[in-house]
Amino acid sequence: MDRMTRRLFVFDDPDRFLAGAVGDPGQRTFYLQARKGGALVSVSLEKVQVAALAERLAEMLERVGGGEPSVATAVSTDEEPLEEPLEEPLVELFRVGPMAVAWEPESARIMVEAQPLSDDGEYAVVGDDAEDGPDLVRVRVAPERARAFIHGASTLIASGRPACPFCGQPLEPQGHFCSRMNGHLN
Repeated sequence: MDRMTRRLFVFDDPDRFLAGAVGDPGQRTFYLQARKGGALVSVSLEKVQVAALAERLAEMLERVGGGEPSVATAVSTDEEPLEEPLEEPLVELFRVGPMAVAWEPESARIMVEAQPLSDDGEYAVVGDDAEDGPDLVRVRVAPERARAFIHGASTLIASGRPACPFCGQPLEPQGHFCSRMNGHLN
């Protein structure tokens, strides 16, 4: 079987970096999207991955901010609105599997990397010049852009189905069988 050459998509200080969704709550498909100039990349992922990425970014900002709240909480006035929709054409490059988040002190940027879903679920460390290996989307953002991403992702997650007050699982319009209520319809 012939393997396609590895593809790298690198966005340093992108014009756009956000999470969005298409579809009705309960049936949504979630995407990460980055754009710089005319280059646009969209990758699909799970809602829990969006939430985990936002949480990890918040932890990273808290840690690198040290005692300096301006780094951890600053939001640029020229950031895009939180309700900004996904840009079209919406073409899924790949479904996200492992992700990595790191602080780059030399540039004072947070780096987010996403690789396609793989059989082993492990993050593959491969040099940028390697021809073989998983595709990679790498985004480097300033703390202000990371904070905007966190806000947008939190709003997106909260706009889904309400949670059951007993078990925390999403409520369907017709209710659900709640494990905390001994399987009774809630």
